[in-house]
Amino acid sequence: MIKQFINLEWKSFFRSAAFKQNLAFKIFIGFFAILFLIEFAALGGFSYLILEEFIEEGKIVADNPFQIVNRFLIYWFVADLFFRYLIQKMPVANIKPLLYLPFTKSEIVKYSIGKTIVSFFNILPAFFFVPFSIVLLFNGYDAAGVISWHVAMLGITLSLNFLNIFLNNLDKVFYPVVVVVVVLGFAQYHEYFDITIYTAPVFEFFYENIWSFIIPIGLAVFLYQVAFKYFIKQLYLDVGLSKKVEEAKVEDLSFLDRFGKISTYLKNDIKLIKRNKRARTTFIIGFLFMFYGLYFVMLDQEGMMIFAALFCTGGFLFSFGGLVPSWDSSYYKLMMAQNIPYREFLLSKWWLMVMVTAASTILSLWYVYFGVEWLYAILAGAVYNIGLNSSVVLLGGAFVKTPIDLMSNKKAFGDSKAFNAKTLLLTIPKLILPVIIYYAFAWTISDAAGFIALALTGVLGLLFRNLIFKWIENIYKNEKYDTIAAYAQKD
Repeated sequence: MIKQFINLEWKSFFRSAAFKQNLAFKIFIGFFAILFLIEFAALGGFSYLILEEFIEEGKIVADNPFQIVNRFLIYWFVADLFFRYLIQKMPVANIKPLLYLPFTKSEIVKYSIGKTIVSFFNILPAFFFVPFSIVLLFNGYDAAGVISWHVAMLGITLSLNFLNIFLNNLDKVFYPVVVVVVVLGFAQYHEYFDITIYTAPVFEFFYENIWSFIIPIGLAVFLYQVAFKYFIKQLYLDVGLSKKVEEAKVEDLSFLDRFGKISTYLKNDIKLIKRNKRARTTFIIGFLFMFYGLYFVMLDQEGMMIFAALFCTGGFLFSFGGLVPSWDSSYYKLMMAQNIPYREFLLSKWWLMVMVTAASTILSLWYVYFGVEWLYAILAGAVYNIGLNSSVVLLGGAFVKTPIDLMSNKKAFGDSKAFNAKTLLLTIPKLILPVIIYYAFAWTISDAAGFIALALTGVLGLLFRNLIFKWIENIYKNEKYDTIAAYAQKD
């Protein structure tokens, strides 16, 4: 029966209107997946030696490297759950076509949940824990204890996999928990409070008691059963595919009338962000990118300031703008049937991205605390994003033919992810050119010249905006019918 499901997905992939794009994406993401697997395997194999050296040099206070790993496993699993929540796709089953085929409900559910078990997010941790466990054995640790600890880590990983399915639609629970963990990490970094003192003994318990692996494995089995029963109840047309009816709310957005004809589209986009989970989460993620620069601050990597500044000020531009016009895919055919000028449609998206980018820039000015160079980087990156990247994002949107179902409810089999790997990959071409421009002048003249050159490039983009938009508009017109055909597919 599994072969039949795989055969159906195989046909769906090759018959898709966006087959070439999907194939290129699979190859691209496969390349990065292999790199991650190699890096995690190397980390698992050499982390013991590196930590042992740190202990000998007095950089870390601990009895052995295994103790250090157990201390920080709490952050490992929280980060694992966080990235699962943002990127990992939930079990998706197109129910209607399956109703005509000889599949039982349990078979559909088992296959859908099984897809998450063999996902990259469960394979990646194994490439760390397997070599690390082997190193432990070579260093004289008790074999039974290491095996118990390793199996326990596997059980916790699978438990997070099933837990993520339920957290998928619980933003009000998930984000506060993440904030609490970030605060705890900040407190530990500044030696105010160390949460690992209380969590490390929990992970050491799995090594010291060889029977204890039964606990996380049992938890994983229990969560699987709960997920199975939950999905079975949702696998009905009157439940899984029903539309949620909510009370309509009237909002006063008259202040946007100053934008003229494009104000109608701006109002629709703002309402979309406020009312739709997928767009709203994208909006939130866009602002969370403001803290991306802290990663390079902590690593003392000032050479990556421009790269960080582009993300800090353009997080929304990349995440939301990267899926234009897919946000309108559910009614794109209706829009094209009307006499709607592409210029007005594109300008409304452009103004929305510019306004949010400007707001992100203002909220990112606090980076000046780490040095005036960070302020220059933020301002230069913002000008480049507004002047050129905003147009480049819209240009890329002409070739993005991934439909977004705005009518999907928060059901177990609905794809409600707002931020995924494909959205992130589409930002790569938009980041290479500005970094090259900056370093071309910074290395030959000075850092100030690099910032000025980057900002001037953005200004040139604004000066030639009308010419660029005319080009983009023609591309959208040429791709019009291919886009409509792609959006009409129920993938």
